[in-house]
Amino acid sequence: MTLFPIFLLFLILLFSSFEQSVSISSGSQRVIFRSIINENSKDGDFAIDLNATNFDSVLKETPAPFAIVEFFAHWCPACRNYKPQYEKVARLFNGADASYPGIILMTRVDCASTINSKLCDKFSVDRYPMLFWGPPKKFVSGGWGPKQEKSEIILIENGRTADVLLGWINKQLGSSYGLDDGKYENEHLQTNTSDPGQIAKAIDDVEEATSTAFSIILDHKMIKPETRASLIKFLQLLVAHHPSRRCRKGSADVLVNFDDLCPSSTMLVNNEEAESCSKNGALGNYQICGKIVPRGYWMYCRGSKNDTRGFSCGLWVLLHSLSVRVEDGESNMAFRSTCDFIHNFFVCEECRQHFYEMCSSVSTPFKKARNFALWLWSAHNKVNKRLIKEEASLGTGDPEFPKAIWPPKQLCSSCYLSPSKTSKENNKIDWDEDEVFKFLVSYYGKELVTLYKDNEQQGGGKTEKIVTEELVASTNAVVVPVGAALAIAVASCAFGALAYIWRSRQKNRKYKYIYSLKNI
Repeated sequence: MTLFPIFLLFLILLFSSFEQSVSISSGSQRVIFRSIINENSKDGDFAIDLNATNFDSVLKETPAPFAIVEFFAHWCPACRNYKPQYEKVARLFNGADASYPGIILMTRVDCASTINSKLCDKFSVDRYPMLFWGPPKKFVSGGWGPKQEKSEIILIENGRTADVLLGWINKQLGSSYGLDDGKYENEHLQTNTSDPGQIAKAIDDVEEATSTAFSIILDHKMIKPETRASLIKFLQLLVAHHPSRRCRKGSADVLVNFDDLCPSSTMLVNNEEAESCSKNGALGNYQICGKIVPRGYWMYCRGSKNDTRGFSCGLWVLLHSLSVRVEDGESNMAFRSTCDFIHNFFVCEECRQHFYEMCSSVSTPFKKARNFALWLWSAHNKVNKRLIKEEASLGTGDPEFPKAIWPPKQLCSSCYLSPSKTSKENNKIDWDEDEVFKFLVSYYGKELVTLYKDNEQQGGGKTEKIVTEELVASTNAVVVPVGAALAIAVASCAFGALAYIWRSRQKNRKYKYIYSLKNI
């Protein structure tokens, strides 16, 4: 028996959250968000024109964590003069050439149109223009009043010029956006592979991939009696080693409440279990990486075409980042958890089978974390080698980001040994695996986390608490539910037994935790 179960239990006790939020399928979000921009914006306009017929649906479906709604009247001279100012800011966040896509949805509603009379009344519009800020879903079927207390919808009192409005936004988000900021561009690995700062963007994609994987599992109703234990084991791995604190926190929240959210077949027949464990059930209300993820777009993993890179790239970065964080005693459990997760929940059949074959070829349990990290690196290169040939023959690859053997010499020249005569003849690379392992630990571990923390520490403002609350790990105790504990016990009797003992204290601890948060 390894130390992993006890170590993992200790870590799980550090995380808890009680807030639930609505989950959306990230795949549909990206399509909807693009269609909103394309269908509602006019030539030269970036803010989205809304009316009473589409106001709720557009704001409900956008992946952006924040929205600004401008209420105006088309006959108002001040509104006409303000429009160019508003558009300067909207250009940064909306449209195909946005500098910061998917962060703020900027919209407008014409109160002079009869169809919008009731909508404008709900927000107590008594002058033009009036600007409101808030989470998009708070606008849905909602309203605002001047005497309303503790509303998440905020009236922007002073936003009469583009500079002033953007300054207000920067204060809210703790950001430093500028009106002259250019179009967001992909950074090409082929030309900028020596730039270590690129990996900092990967943390966003690791979060996006985690959320996307969770959504796929729920959308396809993949949680079944035979797959429950493998999902729970992978959640354990995320709780302990996910590079994003908000994803560790969200995974712990799902794990703690798993038995209540997804009742086992001992309580329900199989079809009912599949339904209750889908996005239509209680589990669908959880966002595993917090309320601002998924964002609906990719950063480090963005392809030059919509159907390339993205999720597969983000999932690989997640797996590598997990592999370099486990301890020696956890290595084989991490390996099995990863293999079982891909086998049970990755929906690309050919990829799933290929990965399973590579997993099955391992006959000796891993005893060192180094061996697991190197195996995953080798497996990734085998996948790339297979896809290089297929994409070249079919022309289906990303022209800007063709598959390549990793890492390239630009990133790790010391990883490559001087090729022998035999290796030259066989077109084989001689690797220095000690150097490869050092590179993996640095690239997917130290650099990723260090740059991530540096980014977190920048900025301030009132809304920083809203943005970063999902990043902060709680120090209050968490308990694994009975059903989850029994599933975990299959992999580790010690962990399951301890989890069962603590189950009886779960409610009291939750109440104490909620009470303590209210008094912070």
